[in-house]
Amino acid sequence: MSESSANPLHPSIVALVSLAANIAAHHPKQGLCQVDRLKQYGVAPEQIDTVIEIARHIRDEAAQLNAQNLDASFDAAYHQAMQPAQPPLKADPFANIAVRETGGACCTPTASGQSCC
Repeated sequence: MSESSANPLHPSIVALVSLAANIAAHHPKQGLCQVDRLKQYGVAPEQIDTVIEIARHIRDEAAQLNAQNLDASFDAAYHQAMQPAQPPLKADPFANIAVRETGGACCTPTASGQSCC
C-alpha cells in the first residue's frame, strides 16, 4: 500500500492542486469549479489568490521558455538557409537511392503511431 493511500490528501488540497493545474495547462474551464469547492471548504481567498498567482507564473514562464526555444530553433534554421549555396557535386549514379521520408520536425506521430497532423 502506498503512503498516499494510507494518508489521503484533504479535499481542499486536491482542489488547490487541481485549480493550479487547470490554470497552468490553459484548461478551457480554468478550474472555476474548484474555486466553488474551495469556498465551500472554507479556504481563505488570499490562499486561493496565491495558488492562482503561482500557477499563472509557472504557465507564463513555461510559455516564455517555449517561445525562446522556438526562436532559437528558427534562428538556427534561418542562419543555415542563408548560407551561400554549395557548388553542385558531380552526379553519382549510385547516389540516386530512394529515401522514404518519415514525418518532419513539424509533424511527428504519437508514441502509438497516431498522426497529429
